[in-house]
Amino acid sequence: MKTKKHILSNSEIIRDIPRACSDEVAAVEFLEKQRWGNSPACVKCGSVNVYKMTDAKTGERNSRFLWRCHDCKEQYTVRIGTIYEESRIPLRHWCYAFWRAATSKKGVSALELKRQCQISYRSALFLMNRIRFAMAPDSDSPRLKGIVEADEMYVGARRPRYPGISPKGRGTTNKVPVFCAVERGGQLRRRVIPDVTGHTLRSALHEEVDRQARLITDEYPRYKAIGRDFASHGTVCHSTKEYVRGDIHTNTVESTHALVKRGIVGIYHNVSREYLHRYLWQFDFMWNHREMNDGERTIAAIQAAEGKRLMYREPIEQQREYTKNREQEGNQQVEPF
Repeated sequence: MKTKKHILSNSEIIRDIPRACSDEVAAVEFLEKQRWGNSPACVKCGSVNVYKMTDAKTGERNSRFLWRCHDCKEQYTVRIGTIYEESRIPLRHWCYAFWRAATSKKGVSALELKRQCQISYRSALFLMNRIRFAMAPDSDSPRLKGIVEADEMYVGARRPRYPGISPKGRGTTNKVPVFCAVERGGQLRRRVIPDVTGHTLRSALHEEVDRQARLITDEYPRYKAIGRDFASHGTVCHSTKEYVRGDIHTNTVESTHALVKRGIVGIYHNVSREYLHRYLWQFDFMWNHREMNDGERTIAAIQAAEGKRLMYREPIEQQREYTKNREQEGNQQVEPF
């Protein structure tokens, strides 16, 4: 009987990815296959009446790997409508970055990608920021149900502690609080929050957790009132060394904290408050797809890149619409983008 590990070692995807990471033609064909399968379609109008453009002299594919639609007459490539649209970085580097980002449990740094792909640091950072954006959860994801554990963690610089003097946990003032809720046997939701007040935690829980769920937290007093909004609320008292009481514990959510902290300490070393949410997207993606093998997880990340764009500036049309709306509201001093 074949085990899952044996099936993974003979996976067609695992055979194709290394080739796509080293050859540009293979990379283009690999991404086209993952996006369209055996039915290439126009990214402009959706028609399947399309064809590959070839060189008239050699008969080989166009140097830009163009497709053309018979119906709308538009030309396009597999890049259009994805996070790598208008990027000049070869697609073989994108394939490698997707592979590393989706298979490294604690993440991969831009400096490491720079050395392995022989590209600049700015290009490597460009790749990773957009791949993390592709891994971001959908806004319409269903709320967590069943048994849900909730807790917070704090991300920031490590400083020496002095017993009785240096605060820790919720007493810290120089670290960024991160809220996390985990459905046992299911997915997690994580977000950066401004503080750990009752109002903030209640808002986060109501948005991410179904009211019929059974909520489990630690003894933090703010959760006591919030727990009444759910089907039931169980707590464990960590201050008295209580960590498990029957099936009441927060070990699952704390294990997700550990993965994030090991990734930040061991791989990234430091993450700014401004970009922390993007790194959390990657850790969350890895957790929510933990039951997939490496090849399946890489394909899930590539397919998630479709329909997403991350730009430094808003398009001029959106800027004009924003300005127009502000002027209609009677505000004569419009803030520039």
